[in-house]
Amino acid sequence: MLRDYRIKNNLTLEELAEKCDISWRNLQRIENGKYKTAKFETIAKLIKALDINNEDIKKLIDTCD
Repeated sequence: MLRDYRIKNNLTLEELAEKCDISWRNLQRIENGKYKTAKFETIAKLIKALDINNEDIKKLIDTCD
């Protein structure tokens, strides 16, 4: 889902990572479901940067728990 929002916003991994002040490798791991311990702060930055709707916020948080 995160990748879909990133693509919808026409952002590369590098661009979104820079916008959220995280490494692109960690962002890639989050997108691929390999980094399940993302901090709430990181998720909040992604939600804001990608303008994720309220219905999908819970789904995104659940995938990172």
